[in-house]
Amino acid sequence: MMKIKLFCSICVILGSITAQAQLDHGDSHNFTYQDTLRGSITPERAWWDLNYYHLDISVDPETKTIKGKNTVQYTVLDRNNRLQIDLQSPLILTKATQNGEELLIEHDGNAHFIQLTQEQTIGEVNSLEVFYEGNPREAIRAPWDGGISWEKDKNGNDFIASSCQGLGASVWWPNKDHMYDEVDSMKMSINVPKHLMNISNGRLVSVEEKEDDTTTYHWYVSNPINNYGVNINIGDYVNFSEVYEGEKGALDMDYYVLRDNLEKAKEQFKDAPKLMKAFEHWFGPYPFYEDSFKLVEVPYLGMEHQSSVTYGNQYKKGYLGRDLSGTGWGLKFDYIIIHESGHEWFANNITYKDIADMWIHESFTTYSENIFVEYYYGTEAGADYVIGTRARIRNKIPIIGTYNVNAEGSSDMYPKGANMIHTLRQLVNGDEQWRQILRGLNKTFYHQTVSTKDIETYISNESGLDLTAFFNQYLRDIRIPSLEYSIENNELSYRWINVVENFKMPIEIEIDQEKKWLYPTEEWQKMTIKSNQIVLDRDYYVNSNQLK
Repeated sequence: MMKIKLFCSICVILGSITAQAQLDHGDSHNFTYQDTLRGSITPERAWWDLNYYHLDISVDPETKTIKGKNTVQYTVLDRNNRLQIDLQSPLILTKATQNGEELLIEHDGNAHFIQLTQEQTIGEVNSLEVFYEGNPREAIRAPWDGGISWEKDKNGNDFIASSCQGLGASVWWPNKDHMYDEVDSMKMSINVPKHLMNISNGRLVSVEEKEDDTTTYHWYVSNPINNYGVNINIGDYVNFSEVYEGEKGALDMDYYVLRDNLEKAKEQFKDAPKLMKAFEHWFGPYPFYEDSFKLVEVPYLGMEHQSSVTYGNQYKKGYLGRDLSGTGWGLKFDYIIIHESGHEWFANNITYKDIADMWIHESFTTYSENIFVEYYYGTEAGADYVIGTRARIRNKIPIIGTYNVNAEGSSDMYPKGANMIHTLRQLVNGDEQWRQILRGLNKTFYHQTVSTKDIETYISNESGLDLTAFFNQYLRDIRIPSLEYSIENNELSYRWINVVENFKMPIEIEIDQEKKWLYPTEEWQKMTIKSNQIVLDRDYYVNSNQLK
């Protein structure tokens, strides 16, 4: 696997470190020392590169506890003997060992610093075992307020699932909980009561029945996986499957649903091969053929867990039966199936290094919804859908968040981000170039972690456009560009206002019954016209202001 290695470290000073940022509600927020430990590439993280995890745990629904260990295999990048593992309270990291020797652990909130005694030689591959137990944080409103959901199905069977984006995977298992370093492969051995099944990422390797009326399900992921994408799903599941003939050959598609929902799922999940066809056309091959594709029913709305996409949309079209675009097109498909599966390309294949760049996940994946609509219902239908989502944009804080403190930006990254991408599409040289840019992103950054700069640079280079001001406008500013104009004596005067420095985005207008390009700047420009009105192309996320 090709990775971008980060050797730089961020000095962490003991005590409280604060940084100011604006939240969606507009209030300032003081970040803490713990936020810095969670969100930055600390010296105790920077010197080692993840290779492999083996998460081996028992889940007890009766006591709502988890107990077990994680084996961490890593390559030494630099000399150091202090290693950071993250695990969130109230779970307890009870022990750490290397080569059978128990090691000293310094506990500092949710960060745990392990003192290694073995010499760490650059280039060497070592392993560490960390043991833990306790009652993990219970999800209150999953997936937004994550943790473990301990529910019951209507037959009284336990129905359990994890969800932890943003909050972090360390809410339920010990790991290197920063997105910049994805583990190359992973095994999950999950022990549950005998009458239940556990479904996790990748492929089921074996099922081991124990003498104590429990069963261990062994799953293996052969591709790199981000930490929040790892999941457990425990319930009274039944399975059905199909094989999709895709760009890279035969793709196994498996569906795990509660026993009573089998027939409903067979009908609702017909959207799955449809999305695969549309997204492979636009984004390139599904990125995880080796690990298969799964939809797994859960007791919350859903989440983009890699090769184990979770589903809880109540077998309704739209978003729990609602059309988020307000156009009618959103009721043509199951929102959770399409959106969460779209994340396989943008989130799981291409993954942000820092959650401040979460727009890379959510903007492109929200855009994938109208790409799906367009593929099956036409260009205008796709445009209707994404333009309809503009009503949800708030423009109170920028899309990009604060770096190094595990802080995402505005929720506008969904509708505004999708409309930014739809606007960007209008600037490139036709639909085929646009399709190749989207496919090229997934090929160039295949199984990699990236920054906003990586994405900006790639699209600028491939489109042949200087998009610096464009991205500054839509990602780092809250103002909507406005075309200010006047028409007097058959002369059109126009300019951009409410824009960042050097914003020069061209825009199509309809004038004199034909389409024409304008190339506005912040300076007034003039054009002779016959008509007394112009119509801006609706595909651009801009405003207009006609002066009288």
